[in-house]
Amino acid sequence: MRFLPHSCFLATLLVAAPTAGRAQPGSPSAYRAAASQANLLIHTKLDLRFDYAKRYAYGKAWLTLKPQGYATDSLVLDAKGMDISELSLVQGTARRPLTYVYRQQQLRIALGRALAPGEAYTIYLAYTAKPDELHAKGSAAIEEAKGLFFINPDSAVSGKPVQIWTQGETESNSAWFPTIDKPNQKTTSEISLTVPSKYLTLSNGQLTSQVPAGPGLRTDTWTMSEPHAPYLVMLAVGSFKVHRDTWRGKEVNYYLEPQYANQAAAIFGKTPQMLEFFSQRLGVAFPWNKYSQIVCRDYTSGAMENVTASLFGEQAQGTARELLDWEYAGVEREIAHELFHHWFGDYVTCESWSNLTVNESLANFSEILWAEHAHGPDAGAAHADLSLRTYLRDPTNYAKPLVRFTYADKEDLFDNVTYAKGGSILNMLRAYLGEDVFFRGLQGYLTQNAFGTGEAQQLRLALEAASGQDLNWFFNQWYYGAGHPIVTIEYQWDAARHRQAVVVRQTQAGAPFRVPLTVAVYAQGRVQNYPALLSHAVDTLYFPSATQPDLVNVDVDKVLVWQKQDRKPLTAFAYQYAHAPRYADRREALAAAGPLAPDPLARKLLLAGLRDKSPALRELAIGLLDLKDAATRKAAAPVLAKLAAGDEIVKVRAAALKALGTLKNSAYATLFERALASPSYKVQAAALLGLLPLQPARALARAIAFEADNKGALTGALTTVYGQAGGPAQWPLVLRKFDAAGPQGRFDIGPGLTALLCHLDDPAALPQGIDRLKDLGVKYKSYGVDKGVIRSLRSLQQQQAARPNAALASTLVEAAIREIEAAP
Repeated sequence: MRFLPHSCFLATLLVAAPTAGRAQPGSPSAYRAAASQANLLIHTKLDLRFDYAKRYAYGKAWLTLKPQGYATDSLVLDAKGMDISELSLVQGTARRPLTYVYRQQQLRIALGRALAPGEAYTIYLAYTAKPDELHAKGSAAIEEAKGLFFINPDSAVSGKPVQIWTQGETESNSAWFPTIDKPNQKTTSEISLTVPSKYLTLSNGQLTSQVPAGPGLRTDTWTMSEPHAPYLVMLAVGSFKVHRDTWRGKEVNYYLEPQYANQAAAIFGKTPQMLEFFSQRLGVAFPWNKYSQIVCRDYTSGAMENVTASLFGEQAQGTARELLDWEYAGVEREIAHELFHHWFGDYVTCESWSNLTVNESLANFSEILWAEHAHGPDAGAAHADLSLRTYLRDPTNYAKPLVRFTYADKEDLFDNVTYAKGGSILNMLRAYLGEDVFFRGLQGYLTQNAFGTGEAQQLRLALEAASGQDLNWFFNQWYYGAGHPIVTIEYQWDAARHRQAVVVRQTQAGAPFRVPLTVAVYAQGRVQNYPALLSHAVDTLYFPSATQPDLVNVDVDKVLVWQKQDRKPLTAFAYQYAHAPRYADRREALAAAGPLAPDPLARKLLLAGLRDKSPALRELAIGLLDLKDAATRKAAAPVLAKLAAGDEIVKVRAAALKALGTLKNSAYATLFERALASPSYKVQAAALLGLLPLQPARALARAIAFEADNKGALTGALTTVYGQAGGPAQWPLVLRKFDAAGPQGRFDIGPGLTALLCHLDDPAALPQGIDRLKDLGVKYKSYGVDKGVIRSLRSLQQQQAARPNAALASTLVEAAIREIEAAP
């Protein structure tokens, strides 16, 4: 599963502060052991029908189990919020009723006699699942935990499809079928779904039967012959169009809503290449009999790696125009992530949620692998850098170990320690061990634990076997400890001894980290690499050099999980930009130049960045330019205009247009007008915002013209124009767009909605807008959004103070703020 953090125009991003320690976080929670296995699941057979009006599922389940380790006369099943109409032991063709106790979460069943270890038996249950009546708590990663979701079942929302789909992780599948809902259980499955014949179905494994089931109905049976964890069981029902592909003779299918079917190959078409690449790189061929991917409405998270049938939220389908604005960090990354789970998570599943890292950290790491392979080393490094900065930006991450045996709720583990930090640690370990040894270790882990479970210690042992090294120090430090090194790096040249000293101070709380690394010394046009080891609060490293080096580059591989303050001069950073080979070398140099931008050398560096081969660095350089400085503006503007007119990468064009827009120079009005004809919504948005301060009436007219076709960034820009230049006529559309948008879309529309509300004199508009802003503050308070919302509401209150509805605005704002502040 991919963690999908919400960003927001209202929230101030947390900036990593030098306070990381290594102490284990204090917690009142008890030690979280792996679930005991009194009984093992062997096979799950389900027969399901659906009541769309009631949002119920009527199920029959045949569960085959066997005692593990000891004889037992009892069985505990997870079954949340169900009505149980029959529970029996299957004896040949007969069924013997069993006694049980049920308190709406678990069934405690008396089997009638003691069964020996390994003695298989089958339980039959008839039940009604009522997921909408559960009100189950979810998490930041998985918003709801009711397992089975009915989407628009009564067709009340015009134009919205009717669908049913499931979300099992972590332990929510037991809301729609009885099971032992733990990750250390493995079961084969057979699922029969009786549905209206106009719909398609999807589940795990292969479709082995389709038969009529009465007027307008059909029963589809899906069979999964390899064992998998219960949380990976899935179903989906709805009107989809299937694009069929293959890989090594296996089915590879993409299910989308019919209106997006023409984009199936553009969205998912790299899947066979990913299957081949991951199979070869891991030395373990994709182990399942087919692979399907389906896009569903109102999904509770980003995507989910259900075995052989990954499910994606609607962000994974779009029109041809929308796809022009997509970036690797969006859907393509997500596709790689969920596919890689079919090795790490599905083939070998975490033994317990405490060891979620062996699922999610590896899937996060796969995003870097695929970016490198498909888009080149710079793209892989850019994604690795993004992942590491995602972890570092929130200091609350620093106190959490990667493997967490104590936690308040298993859902809390789906965070940017497990994902972003864990993936970054693996990328660092790959560099330390070397490519071949690292992947031999992963191959060993997969083959030794095939169709079973794993934990971090087993990963360590496999990597030790491949490398011949003891890696306890690495796993104790990075998997079972918390935090990361925070370092300052200083340089001292000893001309008499022809020796370069590098002083590295670890300033984080707690014991120093052990950090192997490579240092490159550039002098007289040559480079020499030296291995080094940091292990003390202060380490002084010495390197011979005939002359004072032009550059000392600490951490040549640029993969260390740390925060560093590198106190070398700008001249050294400029040399690094020009001569060091990696994306991160150039990014570091540009980042160092940014705060010094009026300096001629810093300006030269940033201007070079505008022409960098990496789109990410061109975009970064644009953002770092100080266009208030006359010399910078004069030098950069022609380059920005060229990028805005013709850069092949959409996000770079948009960034250049945005930068030119800040100049408010009428000379660029024609450029903005031309860019409004771009097929990219993102480019059109930047151009529209650039035109707004120059020709507000023209910008308003163009925004109105875009009402027939606007999505994504263009919708946000359109509402911004309405906020500054629009009036009452635009308010209904802004509300409709806000209500139809997902979380990110609402954050994008929010500034325009607020600005427009500030100068509207319609008393009906005030409660409409204020209520929506309040809801954002309440729902996303855990992300710090509440503070930004309150500031926006106060600004609205002030700007309405001299208008006819000042008293109403003040009353509504005060009430909204009280509600936000009272929210948990």
